[in-house]
Formats: sequence, structure tokens, C-alpha cells
Amino acid sequence: MRISGITIPDNKRLEFGLTEIYGIGRATAVRLLTEAGVSPLKKASEITADEENAVRKLIEGMKTEGTLKREISANIKRLKDIKAYRGNRHARKLPTKGQRTKTNSRTVRGNVRKTMGSGKRKLEKT
Repeated sequence: MRISGITIPDNKRLEFGLTEIYGIGRATAVRLLTEAGVSPLKKASEITADEENAVRKLIEGMKTEGTLKREISANIKRLKDIKAYRGNRHARKLPTKGQRTKTNSRTVRGNVRKTMGSGKRKLEKT
């Protein structure tokens, strides 16, 4: 089963399989399946063509994949252009929502360890 260019795994339940599509989480997947009248417990290989079309129609009405990614990057670019605080934080690759940065900002900064004594030690070559 393919929806908006993404192959939904046949061996997973639909509520988890639909999360392969960017912009659809588990809660959204369950809501879409109940609106379409499909059981979230069914696997992708078990649904009929009518059920698949109903799910596809609902998903194509949402912003997913490329359009959502473009919108998010446009929003970040707008913040950078107007020189907003959040835009500056994005530009410097720092946390944008008020987290502390003395420690604990490894995810955004890309696991950078700047001082000599911090972090994991590298194994010595013998």
C-alpha cells in the first residue's frame, strides 16, 4: 500500500504503519482510521480497496511530507529574515524554546563537546 509516495509496511498494524508518513503521528493515525471507518488493529495487507481509498482521501487532504517540510523551513526562514530571537537561535544551531545551554543542549548542537575535560574519553591507540 502506497500513500503520498510512501510505502506503508504490510506487516505492521495500520495505526503504526501510517506514522511512516511525515506529519502523521499515532494519535492522528488513529483519528484518521476511525473517520475512514477502518479498524486501527488491521494490518495494511488486510484492508480492502474501498478502505484504502477512504484512508488515502483523508491523508491527501492534510499537509504531509514535502508540503509540510517546505512550510516548516519557510517559517524558520521567515524568523531568520526578520531577525527574531527564535530565528537567531535557529541560525546559531542552539535551542529555541528557553532550555538551558550550559549543559544539556547536545541534541540541537550535534553532540559538540567544547572543553578538554568534558564528555567521553577517546580510546587510546596502542
